[in-house]
Amino acid sequence: MASPPLKLAVLFLCLAAAAADSPYRFFSWNVTYGTIYPLGVPQQGILINGKFPGPEIYSVTNDNIIVNVFNSLNEPFLIHWNGVQNRRNSFEDGVLGTTCPIPPGQNFTYILQMKDQIGSFFYFPSLAFHKAAGGFGGIRILSRPLIPVPFDPPTDDYTLLVGDWYKSNHTTLKAILDRGKKLPFPDGILINGHANTTSFTVQQGKTYRLRICNVGLQNSLNFRIQGHKMKVVEIEGTHTLQISYSSVDVHLGQCMSVLITADQPPQDYYIVVSTRFTSQVLSTTGFLRYANSNKAASGPLPGGPTTQIDWSINQARSFRTNLTASGPRPNPQGSYHYGMINTTKTIRLASSASQVNGKQRYALNSVSFVAPDTPMKLADYFNIGGVYRVGSISESPNGAGMHLDTSVLGADYRTFIEIVFENYENIVQSYHLSGYSFWVVGMDGGQWTSASRSQYNLRDAVSRCTVQVYPKSWSAIYIALDNVGMWNLRSEFWARQYLGQQTYLRVYTASTSLRDEYPIPKNALLCGRAKGRHTRPF
Repeated sequence: MASPPLKLAVLFLCLAAAAADSPYRFFSWNVTYGTIYPLGVPQQGILINGKFPGPEIYSVTNDNIIVNVFNSLNEPFLIHWNGVQNRRNSFEDGVLGTTCPIPPGQNFTYILQMKDQIGSFFYFPSLAFHKAAGGFGGIRILSRPLIPVPFDPPTDDYTLLVGDWYKSNHTTLKAILDRGKKLPFPDGILINGHANTTSFTVQQGKTYRLRICNVGLQNSLNFRIQGHKMKVVEIEGTHTLQISYSSVDVHLGQCMSVLITADQPPQDYYIVVSTRFTSQVLSTTGFLRYANSNKAASGPLPGGPTTQIDWSINQARSFRTNLTASGPRPNPQGSYHYGMINTTKTIRLASSASQVNGKQRYALNSVSFVAPDTPMKLADYFNIGGVYRVGSISESPNGAGMHLDTSVLGADYRTFIEIVFENYENIVQSYHLSGYSFWVVGMDGGQWTSASRSQYNLRDAVSRCTVQVYPKSWSAIYIALDNVGMWNLRSEFWARQYLGQQTYLRVYTASTSLRDEYPIPKNALLCGRAKGRHTRPF
């Protein structure tokens, strides 16, 4: 029998080995209100540890991220991890259909794992209209040290959270929506919480990575830097073919990484972010500053596209997967031949806007989503009936009048499906699916038909978690349903999401094995009809 010191040594070595494979990173966040001045006027903001935007999460593939969130607001609060797949663990997704809010004065510890992921993402508050007050921040997931990355390490790596912004407090905006009215046009554009002041310093001849995420509420944005090309290298966890652009469109909820090289004469250069597809163009400026130069930015601001749809759709189609590059694992990204797999189901989702009971609402396939008091994930776990019904939303547009319901789509675990987003409206839509990355296989104007599949990209489409749909157009995605759970599928146009343009996809297996899905954690906050229940192992 081994001696106690030997036993301790063996235990230490085992724990060290486990930590080396999947280390733990701990964060403690205090969420408070605070006065902020992003557009020069005081307004109530949501701060995390006193910061606006909140602290960035740095992680590596397979890291375990433990975030203890203390809610010091006077209202319930939830954080959603936009793009983090939460494998087998939809309870941690941080949206109202899966997770109970954190009551005022209480805390909850999120347990996340960056399982088989790399790339650029962000988090934000998902309840009420808190997103209009801040509480968001960047998430970067780096490749493991032995996994090759298809470009040289940049000199530095910056996150740019861009988005439209209102001068009004989030409570005022929420009250407008609750009265059944539409929000006015936003008041400005922010870069990392500031308008017209954000700057980044670079060294002559060096290359830098910019992770650009649109964390706004309503508008697609165009991003450009005076006199500099941007080489797109990563989109929401997929290494892309490295193509250079003078400007890039970043739609609501989307993230991408670009490389820029400081190859111009030393001085300051304008960074410009402006709205797309709007009659009134909002813009903001930042500055790319060359070190050891005191020459201010000069000349006209670099121009960019405004309402041109063809320009944007052609750029979107030019984004392709780098098939030979490694992703989170050492095998090439192109080793998964998604285009050779037969789909087992097609779901067609069409957005609409209408009045219900005299108030503005938005819907998918005529159903405007209403969240139940008991999160659907908890209803499944505790076998609570009457909370929702799979099939409460049709799998294709049916022309019915808009109505309210807790809409849930059903799909079987380990199937391969197609979803077509159809946009009959005159705005750009943007959709996000929690728990997954999907291949954006096609997008075009007009009505989608089965013949549209002939133009799908079945070889090197980008795998991502958010997709735009242009006015009077459609976008199609393929998804391998390998992640059991209750997953939110929503509009990233936040007023439309708030007023019902969302649903849930229940990916179901009859198995209750830990291999398929984790149990509700013992520290779970329980609400609605799940309150007072006891968590249990499978």
